[in-house]
Amino acid sequence: MLTVPLDATLDAPVGAPKRYTTKQMGDACEMIVAAELTLAGIPALKVPDNWPGYDVIAQPLNAEPQRISVKSRTYKTGPAYVGYNNYDVFDWLAVVLLFVDELNSRHVYLIPRSVTDKLARRDQPTSKTASERYFRVDQIDRLFCHYRANFTLDPLGNPDLNMRVKDGNESSALLALVDQV
Repeated sequence: MLTVPLDATLDAPVGAPKRYTTKQMGDACEMIVAAELTLAGIPALKVPDNWPGYDVIAQPLNAEPQRISVKSRTYKTGPAYVGYNNYDVFDWLAVVLLFVDELNSRHVYLIPRSVTDKLARRDQPTSKTASERYFRVDQIDRLFCHYRANFTLDPLGNPDLNMRVKDGNESSALLALVDQV
């Protein structure tokens, strides 16, 4: 589990402006994902800004390159969302949550697209936002805890977290969890 203290704003008074822009935060989170994948043995790099559909490309050994869309948010409870469009082209969704707890840690989740598509909230097919897929920030860990720090790109999640479903039918267990949300 990746929980690294973020000391950048600890000394700042409450309500003080952040020392970085949202663009800088997004770029930094893309670099974190690429670096962690590379250090886990999967060479990865950040693609140029405004690349359509994904932000990081990774090359697992003896496998096709994997396209990763990175979404970063500052953690908060309530109506704050991480989202993507159903027409976006990527293989994995990386969610980087900053300032998750009192230690100001960050959590990185690497989730297969097939899982996010099944579990994502969506609006009515006739609405203007019908193509959007989204998750509440404060529900990411409940939905995807076994994909936290999944820097090996294991489609079943991180085996170190020891959260495998006993009957082996992990997607049905995840869908059952979504019904509770």
